[in-house]
Amino acid sequence: MTNVEQIKEALKQVKYPGFSRDIVSFGLVKAVEFEGEDLVVKIEVATKDPKVPQQIFKDCHEVLGAIDDVGTVKIDIDVKDAPEAAGGAIGKSSIPGVKRIIAVASGKGGVGKSTVAANLAIALSARGLKVGLCDCDLYGPSVAQMFGTTERPNANENDEIIPIEAHGLKLMSMGFLLEDKSPVIVRGPMATRYTQQFLRQVAWGELDVLVLDLPPGTGDIQLTIVQTVAVDGAIIVTTPQEVALIDARKAVAMFAKVNVPILGLIENMAWFECDAGKRYYLFGEEGGVREAEDMNVPLLAQIPIDMPTGRGGDNGKPVALTDPKKNKVSAAFHAMVADLNV
Repeated sequence: MTNVEQIKEALKQVKYPGFSRDIVSFGLVKAVEFEGEDLVVKIEVATKDPKVPQQIFKDCHEVLGAIDDVGTVKIDIDVKDAPEAAGGAIGKSSIPGVKRIIAVASGKGGVGKSTVAANLAIALSARGLKVGLCDCDLYGPSVAQMFGTTERPNANENDEIIPIEAHGLKLMSMGFLLEDKSPVIVRGPMATRYTQQFLRQVAWGELDVLVLDLPPGTGDIQLTIVQTVAVDGAIIVTTPQEVALIDARKAVAMFAKVNVPILGLIENMAWFECDAGKRYYLFGEEGGVREAEDMNVPLLAQIPIDMPTGRGGDNGKPVALTDPKKNKVSAAFHAMVADLNV
C-alpha cells in the first residue's frame, strides 16, 4: 500500500511552472491525507497568474494517477494573492531583457555571501549563459575588488548606466562609483533610490540570469528589491555554526513572507582540509545540512575553506575561474550550478 512519503516522493516530479525546482522542495505541499484508498493532497500557491495553479493541478493528477493502488485523487489548491507591501505589489515588474533574477542572501555578515555570489555568477557564465551581477550591498560593496577592476561606468544615450564588464560578466556596484576609502553614508530613502537605480536604470541588455548580491540581514534594501523586480528565487548562505544559522532562518522567513521561493541553502566554510586530507570543522560540523533538512529546502553545496578562494577574491580572480579539476572549491561551485539547472 502506497504511503504518504511515497506520495510526496512522486510529487517531486511536478515542477513549479517556469522553474527547475519541484513543488515539494518549494514547500507548496501542505498536507497529504488518505481517506481509505482515496487520496487528498492540499497545496498552497501564492500567485496572481491563474495558469500556475492550473498547470500544477494537471501535472499532479498525471503523476498520482499513474500509481496503481491509489483510488480517487483530489487535488485541493488554495490560491493566495501575492501580498501588498508599502509602495506596490510584490514582484510587480521585472527587468526588460532579463530572463531570471536570483538573489544571494544571508541573515548576517561574514558568512561569505559575496564570495558565493561572485563564484555563482562565474559558474553560471561557464555554462554558456549571459550573466550579470548586481552588488546591492551599498554599505560594503565588494564586487569591484573581487573582479579586479576600478573602471568607472558611463551612461548611454538613454541616461542608463552602462555596466562594467569583467570575466565575461556584466557588473554593477557602488564600488565602481566611489574612491577606495570613501564611505557610503546614506539613509533609508537614498538607499532605496540607489537600489532601484541599480536594478532598473542600468543597461543590463539581454541576460539569462541576473545575480543579486544582497546586503546581510532583512532590512530596507531587501524589501526594496522584492518591491521593484520579480525575484525568481533566493539562495541562502550560512556557515555551520548556530549563530549564523539563527540568522539564516530569519532570511528564509523574510523571503517566505514576500513569496520568493528558496532555491536552496549553501553551507559555506564547511571545513578546512589540510595537505594530508584530514578535515577540520572550524565552525561546527554539518550545521547547514541539518538546517536544510529542518527547513525542507535543498542543500545546494558545502563549500570548504581554502587559501586560493581568499586570494582569488583579493586579486580580482574568483576561484570558480580555476579549472574545477584542480580546485575543490571551484568544483563545488560548478557542480552546484549544474544541479540548479537554471
